[in-house]
Amino acid sequence: MSATLAGLLLPGGIAGASAVNRKKMVENEMSDNGIFEWEELLDQLRPLGQLMRDRIPERLRSDPRVMQESMRLLLSGVLRTTNDAIMHDRSHPIFVPELNICQNIFQPNADTIYKAALIEKGGTYRIRGDRGTTRMMILAQLGPDTLRTGQHHPAQDANDFNDLHIGADGAFDVILSPTRPTGYEGDWWELKPATEKLMVRIVACDWGVEREPRFGIVRLDADHAAKGRPTLAQLAHRFGEIPATATVCALAFPDKVQKLRDEGLINMLKVVDFSQMTGLARQSYYEGAYELADDEALITEVQIPKEVDYWSLILTNELYETTDWYHNQSSLNAAQAVLDGDGYFRAVISARDPGVHNWLDTSGYASGAVQGRWFNTDERPTPTMKKVKLDDVRSHLPADTVLVTPDARAQAIRERTLRAHTRIIW
Repeated sequence: MSATLAGLLLPGGIAGASAVNRKKMVENEMSDNGIFEWEELLDQLRPLGQLMRDRIPERLRSDPRVMQESMRLLLSGVLRTTNDAIMHDRSHPIFVPELNICQNIFQPNADTIYKAALIEKGGTYRIRGDRGTTRMMILAQLGPDTLRTGQHHPAQDANDFNDLHIGADGAFDVILSPTRPTGYEGDWWELKPATEKLMVRIVACDWGVEREPRFGIVRLDADHAAKGRPTLAQLAHRFGEIPATATVCALAFPDKVQKLRDEGLINMLKVVDFSQMTGLARQSYYEGAYELADDEALITEVQIPKEVDYWSLILTNELYETTDWYHNQSSLNAAQAVLDGDGYFRAVISARDPGVHNWLDTSGYASGAVQGRWFNTDERPTPTMKKVKLDDVRSHLPADTVLVTPDARAQAIRERTLRAHTRIIW
């Protein structure tokens, strides 16, 4: 993504200056008597189609399947921002889906459920619930909000739920506020001055076995505990945000894979830094583009660090949508993969099943991206990748490579799907 998408929101962009200025007035003054009409929403969304077509790499524009898939990306962007339009109230926040299998924007990690709540700066909030047993649960304090500015910003802070007092039943209770409340002795996190959005990352490796967290949020210093009826200006502002935020969501990355290709990173990997894009500070990434014929395969190889809290490898398509990991084995993590006897993780990326346990299914996409991540480790190795003929794969793997029969693979995919479905998106 370019340093900013703000140009899409200015004159000549989707909304135009007058609409953007009007929305700012509504949000800040809450005194506008106008109605944001349905027809106005549709009119402002209409240019998104051409903006998307212009964003897709030229070499893909003649592929009707890719062009049709780009509409899925547009719908995901509209869906994401519609959640906020319906539920958004900074004095009465609620965690709504940020990224997931349905809102497949910004290339979600296959093992992570992302939930976000819009808050008012400087407020006092309580988050309470059941921590569950998932591998990670981390709250990022965000501000300014990328969806509303069109610009990426590093997180203001990151708070690990594992640092809280967790009851035997998984219960936790924490307050976020600029200063610790007088006389309060419980768990407390400092709310950073610029924080206007909270995003929780819930990372599970052993899907369906690890218990998913449950949690809620309330504002303690709101004028009224009850939410009541939204004002006309509040509704107009929320609905008026949809075109701009949908634009940011949908148009962020459809050319990302092409940029990797332009760097010469075809069937090659490089280290990337997402810390300035709300990525986790203790997480490192590597990625590259892949391109494979039906009879070819990529073999990735890396020695797993001796001490690492989490690692994974995922695939995306050409539009940088994460390949459907619910119904395909297009991702692997520490719990799902099998290490060879020498401590190395070796995986085979291919269109057809090579009959090895660590297979990453391209799922019908002959090209896309490969991305891996390490969390909380001093070692950050970058895997090697080697392209071979699919029929020759096993000759390039150790003798102790775990093999899988077609029947066992089908059973494993169905089990994977059922486990993925048990994860809590909302």
